Amino acid sequence: MITRHITTNKKKFEWIDVINPSAEELKEIAEQYSLHNTSVQDCLQPEHLPKFERIDDVVFIITRVFDETSSKNADTIQDLSNKTAIFVGPKFIITIHRLEQHFLGSIRTKFVEPHLCSSPNDVLVKILYAVLQSYEPAALSLENELDAYETQIFLRKHTNDILKKLYHLKRKASVCLRILKLSKNILDNLNTMVSAPVLQDLRELYVSLETSFEQTIENTNNLLNLYISLSSQRTNEVMRVLTVFAVFFMPLTFIVGIYGMNFDIMPELRHPLGYPAVMLVMGTITLGIYLWFKRKGWL
Repeated sequence: MITRHITTNKKKFEWIDVINPSAEELKEIAEQYSLHNTSVQDCLQPEHLPKFERIDDVVFIITRVFDETSSKNADTIQDLSNKTAIFVGPKFIITIHRLEQHFLGSIRTKFVEPHLCSSPNDVLVKILYAVLQSYEPAALSLENELDAYETQIFLRKHTNDILKKLYHLKRKASVCLRILKLSKNILDNLNTMVSAPVLQDLRELYVSLETSFEQTIENTNNLLNLYISLSSQRTNEVMRVLTVFAVFFMPLTFIVGIYGMNFDIMPELRHPLGYPAVMLVMGTITLGIYLWFKRKGWL
């Protein structure tokens, strides 16, 4: 366990940052700062979803930060994000997480150590803003990836696994959107903790991210439908060509079939002009079918 104690000079409060604690270490912290047992138990569950709850004068928040090191095919909440639990009291803020979160160090260096945060609530706002900001690169990356797939589909340079790639993209955007929507409850409960202008900045960032992921999901659905339509169109074109060939050869095959039965009494078989007459009839039929198709606009 790594613990950092930070105290401001203007208005004293502690920031305790705990990394990968054991159950015994969490119990010790809970007893020292009077944390509720159920909230402490939630800290030990890495798959826990975002939440907000207030017990007495302590606020307990769970956030999920986008994991920039996640694999390209990751499409679950646990694979795409890391949990950070936050306890906020009148004179302290405690952050608990399993892995190192570099954005917390940046907040400490940029805002807390220079005494730009005068209360635990100020630190909380910086943390929540950084958590939301962690999804901005993901939103931009998904948009760029979708644009690349759209170009491939229209230029017909896509591979056979384009549907799989689009599915993973949509799945990832849906998971990120779900995390954001679950986090909205946290923002809704900050009215009594932070000032309106600060809360408005958080809401604007939230709405921007929500809109971006929703637009990505909608565009992915449209692109999937477009891909299926184009595939169906190409299949229809192939079937149309095959149908045209079948129509051309069907009467010719019929004629050849009749004269290939080899009955003894077939006058045309011994007629001196039988062969050129049949060829003329077959040519006339072929020309007639061609002109008919041309008139209908099928060729």
